[in-house]
Amino acid sequence: MANIQFRDLQRQYEHIKDQIDSRVSSVVTSSRFISGPEVKELESVLAEYVGVKHCITCANGTDAISIALMAHGVGEGDAVFVPDFTFFSSGECPATVGATPVFVDVDDETYNMNPVSLEAAVEAVIKEGQYKPKAVVAVDLFGQPFDVPAIKAVCKKYDLLLLEDGAQGFGGSYKDDSGVRMACSLGDIATTSFFPAKPLGCYGDGGAIFTNDDNIALLCRSIAVHGKDTQNLDDPNAKYNNIRLGLNSRLDTLQAGVVLGKFDTFKDEELEGINKVADKYSQLLGDVSGIKLPVVKPGMFSSWAQYTLQLPEGADRAAIQKRLKDDGIPTNIYYIKPMHLQGAFAGTRSAVATCPITEKLCKTVLCLPIHPYLTDSEIELVAAKLKEAIG
Repeated sequence: MANIQFRDLQRQYEHIKDQIDSRVSSVVTSSRFISGPEVKELESVLAEYVGVKHCITCANGTDAISIALMAHGVGEGDAVFVPDFTFFSSGECPATVGATPVFVDVDDETYNMNPVSLEAAVEAVIKEGQYKPKAVVAVDLFGQPFDVPAIKAVCKKYDLLLLEDGAQGFGGSYKDDSGVRMACSLGDIATTSFFPAKPLGCYGDGGAIFTNDDNIALLCRSIAVHGKDTQNLDDPNAKYNNIRLGLNSRLDTLQAGVVLGKFDTFKDEELEGINKVADKYSQLLGDVSGIKLPVVKPGMFSSWAQYTLQLPEGADRAAIQKRLKDDGIPTNIYYIKPMHLQGAFAGTRSAVATCPITEKLCKTVLCLPIHPYLTDSEIELVAAKLKEAIG
């Protein structure tokens, strides 16, 4: 029986052990576990890589979204448009700051927000007159950036803040006539997550916010540390002068060290490696009748947080998963329930949505193991066993 990992962090660690151990040892030796120099170093490295002026690290990707919304004054009475097919925090964070998430359908091939569905949802909210359209959370789902020109056009038309949720998309990019732009530089503000299973992960929780706006960057830094005084950020006593309500959301120095230890290998080896794995899956599975493979659109480069395909209509997904598990092959389902059907939103405006593509995807998607360290023989085994399970 095979022993394939869904996201093999142990194999990754063995490959970059020296870099990780050196970084972690340095933090432990210095004992600067909170706001140590590695945090500022990481922020500088990531801001340069993404191509923005400011990177503000924080405790996790969920906090990153909340802080970004708070910094832009999003709150009660505002409507925030979120894809119906995404992780819960994309809609949870607008609700947490007092706004109302409005869920919109996604594209059948990329799984990202559908711009036609977005505009229809904005028009519906305007017609209802209860909430003010304020922001869009555009998710780079499974590693591929959102439909940049189309979503930006809708945001410009209705004067909406564009928040790029790059929790799964860090390392991806979008290319047009003006050149290549990295994920987390594609909106008015962007966020990401360093959860261990993400494309660039730490060994715990972590997140970051990206912006070119100097004032917003200061606000984010303030909010992340209990609303401390933004005019005297370098003063050690600034955290005791709290001028707004905020969060306790700092990135631990140890986690910053881990991400720094991983970063060079991530950009120089892993992004290319994981794209080769995805390409091989698509080559091996392209002749399977009835399944629908993920599509990377022209101009897009994916960091492949997940390899998500759609099973044939009527296939017994649970039986397929069990058979693969019995063969030592793990699978997952992202996501099993539309956002608008989550119990947390029952009885609210958020529970009202027309999202047939999302509902279909939740019944048919299956995520295969994917990471840069999968061997050709392992990929071939997964594909062969999947074909057998589908029958």
